[in-house]
Amino acid sequence: MRIGFLGVGRIGASHAAVVARHEAVTSLVLADADQGRARAVADELGGESVADVAAVLAADVDAIVVATATDSHAELIAAGARAGLPVFCEKPVALDVPGTLRVLEEVRAAGTPVQIGFQRRFDAGYVAARDALHSGRLGELRRVHAVTADPAPPHASYIPTSGGIYRDCLIHDFDIVRWITGREVVDVIASGVNRGARFFAEAGDVDETVAILTLDDGTLVTVHGSRYNGAGYDVRMEIAGTDATIAVGLDEHTALRSAESGVEFPSGSPNPTFWERFADAYVAEINAFVEVVRGERPSPCSVEEALEALYVAEAATLSRLEGRRVEIAEVRK
Repeated sequence: MRIGFLGVGRIGASHAAVVARHEAVTSLVLADADQGRARAVADELGGESVADVAAVLAADVDAIVVATATDSHAELIAAGARAGLPVFCEKPVALDVPGTLRVLEEVRAAGTPVQIGFQRRFDAGYVAARDALHSGRLGELRRVHAVTADPAPPHASYIPTSGGIYRDCLIHDFDIVRWITGREVVDVIASGVNRGARFFAEAGDVDETVAILTLDDGTLVTVHGSRYNGAGYDVRMEIAGTDATIAVGLDEHTALRSAESGVEFPSGSPNPTFWERFADAYVAEINAFVEVVRGERPSPCSVEEALEALYVAEAATLSRLEGRRVEIAEVRK
């Protein structure tokens, strides 16, 4: 197979390195807004660098991987679909619900598979937690608690176009809650504050937040998010049932310490960034896309699935702004 890559920054280049090693892939075609970067990655991986998106689509590729700036995703997914190509794209599909719906229409009309990059679905801990719940080992689901905390905020220039903390960051939690529980979110209560740099408030965003989700079986879910977790990158989830409770992300690199005397766990260094925390999941995710391209499996995270997570993010945003409980039905178009 011949795979095209649009965007070869850190994540795009890492995806390309994994795909280049896949036995079913014979060549890569790479494009980036920084053509020098595309040439450097192509030289390293033995691929071919081209000038732009049109050149990738004209290069007789079998699929494309999109890892460009957020505001270009919708256009590039649609372009790939119109060309009849399977597409992998990092989240989000688009910056808002109308844009996502337009992409969904294009994808459905083309009939091509699209995989959206929610890599937590490929993390071993989340997979084990899902299996534990659905096998019955946890008993009846009663509560879920999720945390996503960055050690430091992104650059100020990123925030105004990020979509806000729910669409940009906690949308991963919203997706994985649905995936693990197999339940839909029916309403959201969200609150947030700006405790750090003023550029969050200036962009209408917050840097500390908590959201309470109610699932369709009555289960309550709490989701905490932070842009200022000085202890390190911290992504965890607790799933509690009537028979047992399981924790995802609780290992030697967890960014917390016990206050109890004599307890040394965890003793390892905290993960400094998302890449160290989810390196294996990113590899599994992009290898799964190669299987999608070969027709060996359906998309493990479709545009429809990404849209459902976005609805929760939209409801959380509205709840924070208006200070009230918001039902998902209010934001569903």
